[in-house]
Amino acid sequence: MLPKKIQSALISVFHKKGLSPIIRRLNELGVTLYSTGGTEKYIKEQGVDVVPVEDITDYPSIFGGRVKTLHPKVFGGILHRRGNTSDREEASKYKISPIDLVIVDLYPFEATAASGTSDEDIIEKIDIGGVALIRGAAKNFNDVVIVSSRDYYDDLQEILYNKEGTTTLEERKRFAAKAFAISSHYDSTIFNWMNKDREVGAFRVNTAPARVLRYGENPHQKGYFYGDFSEYFDQIHGKEISYNNLVDIEAAVQLIAEFKGETAFGILKHNNACGVATGENVKDAYQRAFAADTVSAFGGVLVTNEEMDRTSAEEMNNRFFEILIAPSFSEAALELLQQKKSRILLIQKKTWHQTSQYKSLLNGTIVQDYDLSTESASDLKIKTKKQPTADEVSDLLFAAKVCKQSKSNTIVLAKDGQMLASGVGQTSRVDALNQAIEKAGRFGFNLNGAVMASDAFFPFPDCVEIAHKAGITAVIHPGGSVKDRDSIDYCDENGLAMVMTGVRHFKH
Repeated sequence: MLPKKIQSALISVFHKKGLSPIIRRLNELGVTLYSTGGTEKYIKEQGVDVVPVEDITDYPSIFGGRVKTLHPKVFGGILHRRGNTSDREEASKYKISPIDLVIVDLYPFEATAASGTSDEDIIEKIDIGGVALIRGAAKNFNDVVIVSSRDYYDDLQEILYNKEGTTTLEERKRFAAKAFAISSHYDSTIFNWMNKDREVGAFRVNTAPARVLRYGENPHQKGYFYGDFSEYFDQIHGKEISYNNLVDIEAAVQLIAEFKGETAFGILKHNNACGVATGENVKDAYQRAFAADTVSAFGGVLVTNEEMDRTSAEEMNNRFFEILIAPSFSEAALELLQQKKSRILLIQKKTWHQTSQYKSLLNGTIVQDYDLSTESASDLKIKTKKQPTADEVSDLLFAAKVCKQSKSNTIVLAKDGQMLASGVGQTSRVDALNQAIEKAGRFGFNLNGAVMASDAFFPFPDCVEIAHKAGITAVIHPGGSVKDRDSIDYCDENGLAMVMTGVRHFKH
C-alpha cells in the first residue's frame, strides 16, 4: 500500500504536555485540525485554527462531557475505508470528512484508583470515547495514524518533521499495535479494580512497558521483563540487568523486607540466602553474613536495608559480587564501588510489597496471595517442658524469617542473629538438615546453643534427634503432623525447647 500523507487530524487529550510542537507542525503542513473541550481551547491558545467537533456532529458535549465524540460523522471519518468504493460513496452521501490522524489519550483511571478517592470519582475516570477512538483508528491502520499516548509524541514528530507528515503502512500498523496495548491495559486495569474480590472467574494482568533482556534463564532462551523496574529501583551503575539478575533481585528484596527495624545484610545465590545476619552496623552485618558461606558468596547478590557507607564498601569491594542493593549509598562508598565497571548498584526506593503472584503452568496460569505472614514472639506456641530463653526466641524468629525466604525443603541453623548454615531445595527434610550441619562445620561454626528452623512440620522425630546431637537447643516449625507428639517427646526427654507457629512456609 502506498504511503499516505496526513491531511486532517482529530486531537482530544487529557495531558497537554508535549503537544504544542505537534500542533504547530501540523498547522505548518496545512493539516485541518478537529478538537473538543479543553484541547480545543489549548489549540486556540497556540494561535492555531481548529474546527470544533460540535461543528461536525451538530451536537454539543453532553452529560457532563460523557458524550463528545461518539457520533457517526466522527467515527465514520476514522473508520471508512479509503480504498473501498462503497465506503467512499457513503462518506460522500452523508458528508463525512476523512480523519487521517487521531491523537488521543485516556483519562487517568489507574492513578485515580490508586489515590484512594471515592468510587464515584474513580468511575468518572473510566474513559469511553477515548477508548473507542483508539480502537477505531487502530482498526483502520490502513488509512489512519493513531497516537494513543504522549509516550509516542517523539515518533510522530519524526514523521511530521522528517517526512512531511507522510506515513508508511508499516508505521501505521506499529502505531496501531501500541494503541491496542494501551487500550487492553486500560480495560484490564478497570476490570481488576472492579473484580478485587475475584468474584468473576477471569485473570487479567497489566504489565508494561517491556524490556528485552540479553537472554532468558539460559543463553539459548529469549527473555523479556514486563513491568516498571524504576518503581522500585534506580540503577546507578553497572551492566544491563539479566533475567537471572531479576529473579535474584526479587528474592533479595523479599528477604531483606523481613527485617524491619534492625540493620540486616543478606547474600544470595540462585534465589537462596547463603548468608544473612543482623549487626550493629552494615559492616558488621555484612561480615557476619559473609562468614556463613565464603565460597557461595562469590558472584552473589548483596542486599542491605541501611545506607551503604565507605567503611562497609571497603570491606566488600575486593570481593566479586554481581549486584548490591541498598536504600542509599554515600558518595564515598560510590566512589569506591563504581571502580568495578560491570558491578550493578541499585538504590531500592521503597520496601518490597506485593499482594499476589502468578506464573504460567501447563496451558494456563496459577495465582496465589504472596506469603506475607511473618511470625512474632506472640505467635509462638511452646510445646515442650523446657521454655526457650529470650535469646533463643530472638534466634528462632530470625531463623524462621530466613527459612521462609528459602526454597523448600529447607532447614536453617542460626545463633546470635546470624545464619550459620542452611540446607535448601532438598527432597528430604533430613537431607536438608544434614546438609546444613555439614556446611556449618565446614565453615568453622560450633552449633552448641544454636537453633533450628524448618519451613514445614517434622513427620518423624529423626530431625530433632539429629539436630540435638549436633548441639541445637531450640526448634521452630509450623507443626501440624499427626506425629507431632513424637518430636515433642524427644525434645522433652533430651532437654530441647520446641515452639510451633501454625503457619507453613513452603516456597517452590
